[in-house]
Amino acid sequence: MRPPFDCADPVVRERGLAAAESAVKRGEVVVLPTDTVYGIGADAFSPAAVRKLLEAKGRGRDMPPPVLVPEVRTVDGLASAVPFAVRELMDAFWPGALTIVCRAQPSLTWDLGDTHGTVALRMPLHPVALELLKRTGPMAVSSANLSGRPAATTVQQAVDQLAGSVRVYLDGGPSPKGAPSTIVDASDGPLRVLRVGALSEAELRRAVPKGWYDPEPEREPGAEPGAEQGAEPAPGAGAQREPDAGAERAETSPGG
Repeated sequence: MRPPFDCADPVVRERGLAAAESAVKRGEVVVLPTDTVYGIGADAFSPAAVRKLLEAKGRGRDMPPPVLVPEVRTVDGLASAVPFAVRELMDAFWPGALTIVCRAQPSLTWDLGDTHGTVALRMPLHPVALELLKRTGPMAVSSANLSGRPAATTVQQAVDQLAGSVRVYLDGGPSPKGAPSTIVDASDGPLRVLRVGALSEAELRRAVPKGWYDPEPEREPGAEPGAEQGAEPAPGAGAQREPDAGAERAETSPGG
C-alpha cells in the first residue's frame, strides 16, 4: 500500500488527485477528506466498484452509500421530482454538511444497493473532495471506517481501519467538523430529519420554514381524530405509515 498523499503540498496534492482519479476510473476504491469525516469512495456508476466499497467496510447491500456531487446542478440528473423545499435547503446548506434523500431518476443504470428507488445526495464543502468530484463525476461515498467502528476524522484513522482495501489515500488534515452530516429524507412527502449531525434540525427549519413533517398533537384518550372540530375522520386515518425508504441511510452517510 502506498502512503497517503499529503494534500497540503500543492505538488503532492496534484499527484494524489491524479492517482485518485485514475483509480476511480479503473473501478478502485479511494479515501478522500470531506468537511465532516473522511469518506471511502468509488465510481457511483460502477456496480463492481460499489461492491468493493461495501466489502471494504464489511457492509451489505442493505446499507447503500450516499452519492457526493461536485455541484448543485448535478442533482437533476440523479434525482427526480425534487421538491422546492429541497432546492431551498441546497441553496442554504450546500456545499456543506447536509445529505438529502431523494427519489432517484428511474432511468439510471447504477446499482448502489437496496435503495428502494432513492438516492442520498450531498455536495461537500472541502476543496480536495470537490476537485476530485469535478474530475470523476458523482461518487458513491460512505464514511471511511469498518462497519460499527467510529468514523475516521484523520487519514491515519482511515488507514488503520481500511489498510490495503483502498487504492489511494488523500490526506487533507483533520476533518474540519469531525461529525457526520445531517440527513433529511425528502423521498416521500414532507421533509423528515433521519439523523442529526453537524447541522441541527433547528438550523434547517430556520432556513427553510415550510415543507416539514410535523406530527399531530396528542389528543385526549378516547378522543376521535378531528372530533374537537366536528370533522369526520379521514379514510385510512388509522393506517400505519410505511417505513421511510431512506431510513437505513441514517447509519450509512459519511458525512460524506
